[in-house]
Amino acid sequence: MIDPLAEVVTLLQPRARFSKVVGGAGAWRVRRSLEGQPFYCVVLEGTSCLTVAGQAPLPLQQGDFVLIPESHDFVMCSMQPLPEDAPDLLPVALPGGEVRLGSTSGPAETVLLVGHCAFDSPDAALLVSLLPRLIHVCGEQRLATIVRLVGEESRAKRPGRDVVLAHLLEVLLIEALRSTAGTAASPGLLRGLADERLAQALRRMHAELTAPWTVAQLAKEAALSRSAFFDRFSRAVGVAPMEYLLRWRMAKAKSLLRQRTDSVAEVAERVGYGSASAFSAAFTRHVGLSPSRYALTPPPA
Repeated sequence: MIDPLAEVVTLLQPRARFSKVVGGAGAWRVRRSLEGQPFYCVVLEGTSCLTVAGQAPLPLQQGDFVLIPESHDFVMCSMQPLPEDAPDLLPVALPGGEVRLGSTSGPAETVLLVGHCAFDSPDAALLVSLLPRLIHVCGEQRLATIVRLVGEESRAKRPGRDVVLAHLLEVLLIEALRSTAGTAASPGLLRGLADERLAQALRRMHAELTAPWTVAQLAKEAALSRSAFFDRFSRAVGVAPMEYLLRWRMAKAKSLLRQRTDSVAEVAERVGYGSASAFSAAFTRHVGLSPSRYALTPPPA
């Protein structure tokens, strides 16, 4: 049975575009606005505090991992922050390559691996909409092991560092999503997978994408009545069952068309359409381009 969560992460194609190790000492604060870019932070040593616009401050401790899949305005600071009216201190490059926030004398009290990644999927907006707005994981031993590997790799600067970090980031993302699947507050795939009845329908949908699914058949997979399944799915996932299926089929089709290894007819068959013409009509309505034109369009930089 295909794991929908792993499939979403794989299709997202996460890539570590930028990362750096930052030390902090004394009182410090840094504000960032990333215009929707995914931001992540690993606390390698010490503590800090993250405040995302419109949310309460979030204390972070050693071993914590935070991902904001679509970040805008946020603030990171020391646990004892600067006064609100004090100016933010710019990061300072110290001898030896360390970037320091706050006091430049003495050892760092907090060490963070911070960065932003890119989701290279042509349907990233859809896939990100299936994730929580903020992912915070703490106290998970498996995740702590991956965090330690990320810290070691980021400091060592060995050949192939960026490639290894990219793969570790993908594993970190899957592990973080696994850890938060039962507590996701906002509608999306994680809330759907946390519901045993809906999870069964979601797994079958992903595993048998070519099946001619109906709401009634999916409700049967979930052992629910048609109306109960429709309402429960729509509330948990945020979209109606057939709309979710359509979006997922289109996301898979985009990925296959970009690879240019299958014909339009073969892609149509692989995503559950009985004919190339029916698939082309649905794809053009959804994307705004025909499948053949989409396959030849260069991906966004």
